[in-house]
Amino acid sequence: MFRKTKGRRGGTFLGAPVLLLDHVGRKTGQARTNPLIYLDDAPNLVIVASKGGIDVHPAWFHNLMAAPTTEVELPGGVRRRVRARVAEGEERAALWPRVVAQYKPYADYARRTERILPVVVLEPA
Repeated sequence: MFRKTKGRRGGTFLGAPVLLLDHVGRKTGQARTNPLIYLDDAPNLVIVASKGGIDVHPAWFHNLMAAPTTEVELPGGVRRRVRARVAEGEERAALWPRVVAQYKPYADYARRTERILPVVVLEPA
């Protein structure tokens, strides 16, 4: 996805809007940026921890959950400091269909993996 968006602000991937997530590697301590498809659920943003292997969450998810706050860049260059939490129960059940409507391949991927794809809510920090 990073190659497709070329790390551009306001980039899209298969028609879905992409934010840029800044985080620090837990093991390396190096700054990283990941482009992620998101759902604007004002004032929150919603992302899905998808491709990390068939039964492993991706490194950016672990880095994000380990940090008390981080920054994202939205289309138009707007930067926002956020705090991440995983949606559970009814909240996840309500958000999942909206996220899949934004990016349909999530539904196919969820059927191919044994893990539950975490729906992550990024709240303003």
